[in-house]
Amino acid sequence: MTNKHRGSSFDDFLKEDGIFEECNTEAVKRVIAFQLEKELKKQKMTKSQFAKRMKTSRTAVDRLLDPKKSCSLKSLVIATSALGKSLEIRVV
Repeated sequence: MTNKHRGSSFDDFLKEDGIFEECNTEAVKRVIAFQLEKELKKQKMTKSQFAKRMKTSRTAVDRLLDPKKSCSLKSLVIATSALGKSLEIRVV
């Protein structure tokens, strides 16, 4: 018996199962949340301080840092700006 997935990529497998976009979206969100939390630690900033800089609530910060929750591009721009950083998005 031959394996129909032999030689194909994991992305191909996810596409065949119809879940590529969902998985890719969550992976990107996880990376962004990780990078934001890393920068918070680097700057020794609490989530409450971060929320204040963003002019939002601590709950909104928790949602932003939760990879399972969606967030807007606007929220990401505000968050990165509050950390003295910029957001870079590329289409590859």
